[in-house]
Amino acid sequence: MKILLLSDIHGNYPALQAVNDRFSNTFFDTICNCGDSLVYGPFPNETLDWLEENKVCSILGNTDKKIIKLLKGKSFKKPGKEEKRIMYTWTAQQLTSKSKKYLLSLKKSYSIEATYPVLLFHGSPEHPNEFLFPNTPHSRFKDLANSFPNSIVVSGHSHTPYYKHVATTHFINPGSVGRMFDSDPTASCAILNIVETAVSVEHFRIEYAIQETTTALKNAGLPEIYQRMYLLGQKLN
Repeated sequence: MKILLLSDIHGNYPALQAVNDRFSNTFFDTICNCGDSLVYGPFPNETLDWLEENKVCSILGNTDKKIIKLLKGKSFKKPGKEEKRIMYTWTAQQLTSKSKKYLLSLKKSYSIEATYPVLLFHGSPEHPNEFLFPNTPHSRFKDLANSFPNSIVVSGHSHTPYYKHVATTHFINPGSVGRMFDSDPTASCAILNIVETAVSVEHFRIEYAIQETTTALKNAGLPEIYQRMYLLGQKLN
């Protein structure tokens, strides 16, 4: 199997489109997305439309779940910063009925049958808000490997790409398509190859039309800090 791995698009459709263009001539058995498809970027409907039209195996992230709360007339305590809450309320207001229906159809996790089961989570297999980084203690990955043996665990949330093989479990984070924090604003993604019992992972960084994203943020009257975040590839708040 050849699988394109995505995560944390955050409504940044120009970045997603650049990934699509980069691999337009590559055949994938499927595309997987580990959530946080919405909020902070100015193209929520275009992002969800692409995921639906391309039949992506997609799950919910923490930002997506907060949007669902707003759609159901509920609220949330975090994030508390006003510039962040503006991005949530604006995103919820923009969604078309088609986008709402698709968002509400998504689940918190997903599994794909292969030589090794491919398991999709947002944070970690044990908690959607747990951050897993390349420097997360080996003991933590070992504990998770014991709970999810002989499998491929794909997650996002930390916006940090890595691949680790611990015991019988493969851990992969493709990084963030739409909102990297490592001072490199390019889109991050990965390709997973499974050939019989062999597993290989290749990570990619792809340039995109950042100005299209920042201009749309400005035209929508959204907080200026997010324009700088995308231009710098940094988390400023």
